[in-house]
Amino acid sequence: MLKIWLNIMLLSFLQSLVACGQQTYDQKLQSLYKNTVSLIQPQEVKAKLNKEDVVILDTRSAKEYSVSHIPNAKFIGYDHFDISQVKDIPRDKEIIVYCSVGYRSEKIGEKLKEAGFNNVSNIYGGIFQWKNEDLDVVNQKGEVTDSVHTYNKRWSKWLEEGKGIKVYE
Repeated sequence: MLKIWLNIMLLSFLQSLVACGQQTYDQKLQSLYKNTVSLIQPQEVKAKLNKEDVVILDTRSAKEYSVSHIPNAKFIGYDHFDISQVKDIPRDKEIIVYCSVGYRSEKIGEKLKEAGFNNVSNIYGGIFQWKNEDLDVVNQKGEVTDSVHTYNKRWSKWLEEGKGIKVYE
C-alpha cells in the first residue's frame, strides 16, 4: 500500500512539474506586458482597417517586416526607432503598434505616448495572434502570404500549427 501511495505522489509531483513548464500563450503575454499601453484585439484592428483612418506601425526588424506584415502597416523598427520617424503623424491620430507578440511594440507605444501621442494602442498578441485568428498578412510586394517571421525558433511555438509558415532564419 505504501508503494502505491508513493507512486501516486511521485506521479502527481511529476505532472505538476510538467504543467509548470507548459505556459499558455495568454499566460506568456501577461508575463511580458507592463500594461502601459492599451491593448486592442486583432479583430478590432481588422474592423478599424476597413472603416477608419488609423495608422498601423510595425515595430519589428526590417527582416521580419519583409517576410510579412499587416496590410498597410508602416515599418518603424524597434532597435533604431527615433520619434522623428513619426513626425508627420498628428498627435491625436489613432495609432496601433505591433510586433511579434506585443513586447517590443509596447515599448515603442510608451515612447509615442511620452512624445504626446494620446491615442496609442498595442495589438494583443502581435502578429502571431493576428495570424492565429486567420487574418491576412502581406509580404514586401504587398501580396498575401502564409509566411510569418517568428523572431526565432523558440518563439515560433506561439504561432499555432497550421496558421502560417514559420520563418526565423
